[in-house]
Amino acid sequence: MKPIRLRADVLAGLTTSFALLPECIAFALVAHLNPLMGLYGAFIICTLTALFGGRPGMVSGAAGSMAVVIVALVVQHGVQYLLATVLLGGLIMLAFGVLRLGKLVRMVPHPVMLGFVNGLAIIIAMAQLDHFKDGEAWLTGTPLYMMIGLVALTMVIVYGLPRLTRAAPPALVAILGVGLAVYLLGLPTRTLGDMAHIAGGLPTFSLPDISWTLETLGIIAPYAILMALVGLLETLLTLNLTDEITETRGYPDRECAALGAANMVSGVFGGMGGCAMIGQTVVNLSSGGRGRLSGVTAGIMILLFILFLAPFIERIPLAALVGVMFVVSQQTFAWASLRVLNKVPLNDVLVIIAVTVITVFTDLATAVLCGIIIAALNFAWQQARELYADANLESDGSKLYRVHGTLFFASTTAFLKQFDPANDPAQVTLDCRHLSFVDYSAIAALNTLRERYSKAGKHLRVLHLSERCKKLLKRARVQHV
Repeated sequence: MKPIRLRADVLAGLTTSFALLPECIAFALVAHLNPLMGLYGAFIICTLTALFGGRPGMVSGAAGSMAVVIVALVVQHGVQYLLATVLLGGLIMLAFGVLRLGKLVRMVPHPVMLGFVNGLAIIIAMAQLDHFKDGEAWLTGTPLYMMIGLVALTMVIVYGLPRLTRAAPPALVAILGVGLAVYLLGLPTRTLGDMAHIAGGLPTFSLPDISWTLETLGIIAPYAILMALVGLLETLLTLNLTDEITETRGYPDRECAALGAANMVSGVFGGMGGCAMIGQTVVNLSSGGRGRLSGVTAGIMILLFILFLAPFIERIPLAALVGVMFVVSQQTFAWASLRVLNKVPLNDVLVIIAVTVITVFTDLATAVLCGIIIAALNFAWQQARELYADANLESDGSKLYRVHGTLFFASTTAFLKQFDPANDPAQVTLDCRHLSFVDYSAIAALNTLRERYSKAGKHLRVLHLSERCKKLLKRARVQHV
């Protein structure tokens, strides 16, 4: 690795580690867990996925989308059941990758991707608003003005420094610069240590202390499946985004397998579950991180913070980290999606808006599933409308139908409407040169058409079926001649 690339990855990883800290602590607190569990999970998952995953430059850790999933489990059954759930969820992710199912991400339409990105950008920004509160009450007076001023200063540095120099990541300079200013000037503002104390030891190996029975499996399996689904979705969509930003290609199956293995390791070492984190990935990429070393550096720095550097790290002003994450939110949001709202089909606009809103108010899995369903239904509707037929009377008195389009469940009605068995001549030919049979509904429609002509005492002949269509009809034991 070239020295310049090495330096860029190390600095990007250091910057990303600062961005990981408050998020992982906050997500652990949301899940009613010890903050160290979030940090242990971040260290393990970030390091292992960086080393063995299929997308260098992408950052994984203890993600909020997965923390929300397991809150009820922790409250009702305790931490040990959570660790077992992380272990099982990791196994499901690993199986997903080994079975090469990562390619299913190709089924996610681009409008769904835009909605996902926009929704997460809004969530990132909204999550920072909690730092403007003291308990349940909003800050007022001097504390509020100090917080706003330091956040604004951080954002000015992040946006302005690249105009002067690119020798160091602007987010890193902003965090360290604002932190040093607060310390030297003795400014009264909240610090990372006000969220939680992060000093601790090395994570230790221990299997979850639960009864390994079918009853336990019945408790943890639903949470594990949902955790795996949410983690895989967020990871694969973030991988797609990283591919677009870097103009390179990642390997989704390898990333899924590495993520699953990392979660299993996290589960037996007392860490939370996790997946790709879009905000921290954007921080890493915008700071120049492109190689595996950036993610490895971020993960190892988290461990060093826990073991040795906690007294210093806990002095970092929350305002500096909030300012960086506001910039990340702005950079993550797909602003281009707003400019094309009046230029793309209305159905795509609805998908973008729906996925964005559902992501913000529910969860990622529900949003992506709804987006795919809406897009699929629209595609089916459009394909069904494009089916049509040309009809001609031949010199021998027979009639020839040339049908164009795709015959499937949504187009069978339109297909049958093209024919007139009652008034057609005794011999009718259906030319399928430009017609594709897709599913069983297509076979049923062809059978229905044959029966209609048979009842009318007429013969229907089918020509020019593709080999794929012949195999489909043969499997269904339908004669096509």
